[in-house]
Amino acid sequence: MTMQKGANVPVPARAVRVELGWRTSPGAPDVDASALLLVSGKVRNDADFVFYNQPAHRSGAVRHEGKRAAGGAVTDTLAVDFAQMEPTIDRVVVAASADNGTFGRVAGLYVRIVDPANGSEIARFESADATVETAFILGELYLRQGAWKFRAVGQGYETGLAGLATDFGISVDEPQQTQPPQQTQPPQQTQPSQQLQKAPQSFTHPATPRTPPTPPPAPPAVRPVRLTKVTLTKEAPSVSLSKQGGTSGALRVNLNWEVRKQSKGWGAKLGRAVAAQADLDLDLCALYELTDGSKGVVQALGNAFGSLRQPPYIHLDGDDRTGAFSTGENLTVNLDHKNRLRRVLIFVTIYEGARSFADLHATVTLQPQDGAAVDFSLDECTVPSTVCALALITNDGEDLTVRREARYLVPPRGVSPQRTIDAAYGWGMNWTPGRK
Repeated sequence: MTMQKGANVPVPARAVRVELGWRTSPGAPDVDASALLLVSGKVRNDADFVFYNQPAHRSGAVRHEGKRAAGGAVTDTLAVDFAQMEPTIDRVVVAASADNGTFGRVAGLYVRIVDPANGSEIARFESADATVETAFILGELYLRQGAWKFRAVGQGYETGLAGLATDFGISVDEPQQTQPPQQTQPPQQTQPSQQLQKAPQSFTHPATPRTPPTPPPAPPAVRPVRLTKVTLTKEAPSVSLSKQGGTSGALRVNLNWEVRKQSKGWGAKLGRAVAAQADLDLDLCALYELTDGSKGVVQALGNAFGSLRQPPYIHLDGDDRTGAFSTGENLTVNLDHKNRLRRVLIFVTIYEGARSFADLHATVTLQPQDGAAVDFSLDECTVPSTVCALALITNDGEDLTVRREARYLVPPRGVSPQRTIDAAYGWGMNWTPGRK
């Protein structure tokens, strides 16, 4: 049902998919979905803010699932699981922010609430009166007498996502502005006799040492959220993680897919295809080369899931072959051991369920623990490819760089996708048949 501003409807589902959508057009800004989990109108701390740089709430109740583009339209999705919602949370604000532009240039902006169990639309609100706003509260899920409801809001902000977030208690790490140099007063000239009189006052007699007072314990460090992000394109295909401050901790690689042609009952979803008669099994993989010259692969095939605490310091979190709604396949690189890594090639293969990527569209997000998220979309495949190179991470000893590859390869007859990707990038490994 389409709602008017201020209207509310019951949300009977145990979990919902919150989908923001808009139409693409020349000169229009990109849009990002976010959510704030509130207690009495405010967040408890910065962890209650879910967005592209902080994609999952610690409770698991809200997750930022990522974007899909098809047919001149884009959607950005949040997954909300009421069963995992902490009892103190009484409201989830659904917001949108415009990247390098205003919402007056965004056509067809809407938010809809969908029951993922059956795909039915519970509510829909279309925003049509935006002008100079750079952030919007489109709606909110709120708890009333033990039941969840959705209200259409439509409140705009000219101060962007940072202004919206700070209104609810989020501390934002904004870029520092360069301050003009301040003029200092020249030091006053002091008479030599005064210097001699004051100098002894800065010393304490050795026989009576003074013990400085014990300083109070420092409060725990608060790390504000960072709203910056990086989008890689054909024109700007690489980014320095060192310059973005993302060279330590865990680098999470997420791959989201959708099926564009609804064949055999396939329906669009994030990360995987919902298959009524056939399962589509996609495998996220990584070739690695360490600084000691050792090489290998991290993949589900052969149960080579890797490790974060020992070589290769890369781990695949699992192989989801159920076809159920999920967050896609995820791979993590431990950047605390970046000095042991020479290069890492992230790639994906079709294990079964399709003969080519031609019917699929993918979004790749690399999320450093610190620093800006790096995301990019893969171009539509026009060749019978079953293996695609996604991104190449290289370490030259001074800088850690991510380069967008988006390279579809066609394996020769009888040659595996792994051998094909190896040959294309000169890894030089010996391959044997494997199985899951």
